[in-house]
Amino acid sequence: MKHYRVFKFNWHYIFFFKFIYIKLLPHSNYSSRKHATIILSFGAKKKRKKILSFGNSEQALFGSMAVAAGKWSGTAMLVIDMQNDFILPEGPMYVAGGKAIVPAVIHAVSVARDRGIPVIWVVREHDPFGRDVEVFRRNLYANGKGPTVEGSKGAELVEGLAPIFGEYKLVKTRFSAFFNTNLNSLLQSTGINSLVIVGVQTPNCIRQTVFDAVASNYQPVTVIVDATAAATPVVHTANIHDMKNIGVVTPTLEEWCSTDA
Repeated sequence: MKHYRVFKFNWHYIFFFKFIYIKLLPHSNYSSRKHATIILSFGAKKKRKKILSFGNSEQALFGSMAVAAGKWSGTAMLVIDMQNDFILPEGPMYVAGGKAIVPAVIHAVSVARDRGIPVIWVVREHDPFGRDVEVFRRNLYANGKGPTVEGSKGAELVEGLAPIFGEYKLVKTRFSAFFNTNLNSLLQSTGINSLVIVGVQTPNCIRQTVFDAVASNYQPVTVIVDATAAATPVVHTANIHDMKNIGVVTPTLEEWCSTDA
C-alpha cells in the first residue's frame, strides 16, 4: 500500500513563490503568469495582518490605513521637516514660526492616529558634505557638519514628536516630498488619494509638496493653517492664499478636528 505525504500550504511559502514569479517568470506567457498569480494569492488572506505588522514598510502603512473608515478612508497625513535644525532657535535652518506650531502639530498627529489616518514623517537627511543637497546650499556643508546630516541631533524630530510602531519615515533631499522619492508609489499602492499636511515651512517644502500633490491628482489636499508655519506671518499667509487658489483646503486645526468622521 502506497503512502502519500500530505502537503500543507503555509503562508511562508508565499515569499518563495513571489521570488519565482518575479525573478523566474518575467518573460513567461500569460497563462504561466496567471497561474503564478493564483499561487501567490492562495492562503494569503488569513495571515495578512501578520504580514502587515512590520514597521517602516509599505505593508505597515497599508495596515494602519485599513483602520481608517468612513470619511478618512484613503487619507494620509504628511508631517514635514519638524526637525531640530528647522524648529529650534539655535538651528542653522531655523524657521521663526516653527516652534510656535509644535503643540498644534502634536495635537494634529494625535487626532490623525485616533481617526486611523496613517502618519508619514517626511524629513530631510543629507550627506555630511552636502553632495546631495541643492547647489545653493552646499556652502553650509563645507566643514562636513551641515544641517540635518543623517544621524545628527539636528536631523532628529523636535521633542514631543516621534513616530510610533508602523509609521513610515520618508527621507527627502529637496523641497518637495515627491521629488526623487517613493512617496507617490507608496501612497498609490496603499490606496491613499487624499492628504493632510502639517509642518514647515510654508513657502518651501510645504508649498512644493502641495503643488506636486495637486498635480498628481490627490484630492482633497488639506493644509492645516495653524499647524504649518513660515519665517513670517506675511509669507505664511501669502502662500496659504496661493494654495487656496489651486483648490487646497485650508482649515484651522480646530476646524479640522471638529470635522465629522
